[in-house]
Amino acid sequence: MELYTTLEIEQLQQNEDLPYLIEIMEWVKNFLGRPHPNLGRPGVVCPFVPYSLKSNSIRLAVIHTKDLCAEQLEEVVGRYRDIFLKMDVKEQDLAINRAFLLIFPDIHIEDASKLVDSVQQKLKPLFVESGLMIGEFHKRNETPGLHNPNFRPLRSPIPLLAIRFMVEADLPFLESPADPYLRIRYLEAYINCFANKFTDETKFKNAHQALALAKEQTAIFK
Repeated sequence: MELYTTLEIEQLQQNEDLPYLIEIMEWVKNFLGRPHPNLGRPGVVCPFVPYSLKSNSIRLAVIHTKDLCAEQLEEVVGRYRDIFLKMDVKEQDLAINRAFLLIFPDIHIEDASKLVDSVQQKLKPLFVESGLMIGEFHKRNETPGLHNPNFRPLRSPIPLLAIRFMVEADLPFLESPADPYLRIRYLEAYINCFANKFTDETKFKNAHQALALAKEQTAIFK
């Protein structure tokens, strides 16, 4: 369950997982942490990365999966969720920029979309209801960017899952499932997470409208 900050990775000398840690660290810095011509909006690919790097708030772990079935992998990722939630950070700004990157070098690219995506889909409701987001990254990820449907922001050189706190801007990711029951679960968790702490009144209204629509759809199905 070893987790390394980016500063600790730079100081590591002998570690069998060092090549994987370095490759993902460089991808975070040079892709997620920089602008991209196909992004469709100004700024860097992931707005949280620059400050997370500056505050040393990103932690990386390499998880070897050769002897793990999908259920065992879910258990391992679930334990990292518990660690994430129990970490004590006094400064709220540092906490909101915390992220775990769980790297799976043993997962072949042909299996990534099946294994990594399935684990993410299985665990996402639990994470969302804990006030967290969990995202899947690999070379075959076809999820389009929010501002350019031809951009693929979730492609990484090694399969991984990312864990971070939910933010108000996550609403589009939570109102997108086709299953209205899952949408209700996500949206209720989102609204409960921010309760009276919404800073964007539009997102507050949009979340309630999306929730009402999802409930209408479930009523039609009954």
